Amino acid sequence: MKYPVRSTVNGKPCEVYVSAKTTLAEMLREELDLLGVKQGCGEGECGACTVILNGLPVSSCLVLAVEASGAEITTIDGVADVDGLHPLQQSFVEHGAVQCGFCTPGMVLSAKALLDKVPDPSEFQIRSAISGNLCRCTGYQKIVEAVSRYKEFTEEDSGGKGGGR
Repeated sequence: MKYPVRSTVNGKPCEVYVSAKTTLAEMLREELDLLGVKQGCGEGECGACTVILNGLPVSSCLVLAVEASGAEITTIDGVADVDGLHPLQQSFVEHGAVQCGFCTPGMVLSAKALLDKVPDPSEFQIRSAISGNLCRCTGYQKIVEAVSRYKEFTEEDSGGKGGGR
């Protein structure tokens, strides 16, 4: 039996029919072709599948798709726009916080959820926000720097050097 999931994904309303055991990660990847949602551990340990669900970062492998009906969902695919990278994404690139790239979508979304609530977070707040995301390449310092210095890539703070969001 299939159940309807009506939600807003990356700002667009959508309706998908899924089985009761389909995870949000599976729905986003397989039904909506949003491949920026990575399949990692499948146990909520690595953070690769992180999405923003109603303003909060969640491991989409642990959320059933039917639980997300009526929700506002943001994936990494919805962060940038046609004008280019989001300032946070640009900061990740410029500060060398992107290496193999597997953890990057989850890291960016966890950081974005923090920055949406705390525009000028402390290092402790940044490290706490990304603590559910594992990275084997960067040692986290470059990620923390990218998050703390993302404002350099907004139009207001850099004279037009970023996406201005």
